[in-house]
Amino acid sequence: MNLTTMALAQQPADGIAGWAADLVDTMGGPGAGFAIALENLFPPLPSEVILPLTGFAAGQGVLSLASALFWTTLGSVVGAVALYWIGVLFGRERMHAIWGKLPLVKASDLVRTEEWFAKHGTKAVFLGRMVPIFRSLISVPAGVERMPMPVFLMLTTLGSLIWNSILVMAGYWLGDQWDVVETYVGILSKVVVVLVLVAIAAYVAVRLRSRGQAQHRRTS
Repeated sequence: MNLTTMALAQQPADGIAGWAADLVDTMGGPGAGFAIALENLFPPLPSEVILPLTGFAAGQGVLSLASALFWTTLGSVVGAVALYWIGVLFGRERMHAIWGKLPLVKASDLVRTEEWFAKHGTKAVFLGRMVPIFRSLISVPAGVERMPMPVFLMLTTLGSLIWNSILVMAGYWLGDQWDVVETYVGILSKVVVVLVLVAIAAYVAVRLRSRGQAQHRRTS
């Protein structure tokens, strides 16, 4: 049994963990980077599985810790740039056209959002790289708003390096208990989803109330 097989023998043979383990087993650091690039493009692929597992493999000597951090961060940047260009191709005009067809929203809402991103976009891109779900999605508005590519690359690299380092190092230190990371980050992801749903519900409630008051004033 070679070193790679010994290091990954404790991992599940199927599912996301098994798939990621096979990539790291076969390709080493580039395999981990490829998995993370796909995770950026398809958020259902969980970084909380791929990154700690890569850290565990590094702890077992399958790849170096520096290689694990380099390739996973490079994968994050590649995936983010792909989403950025999707935002560029989508464009502001198409965004406004779709926004105008949505119920309970106003064109002024989108304008305010654009103004907010123009003012706080750098913080949003940097910090968003460390928030589950948003770490992928934040690249799209950055492309729509045409954030300068050098700035986008710098912020994405720094934010991704911090997030990846935390999860890779956790897997490195926890060893064969690396999957504990998935549990805690999974809880954080659920909290983020709940907060987003609450915010959407509050927004819809305010819009419906405003519409009701406007109709009341017109009929009174």
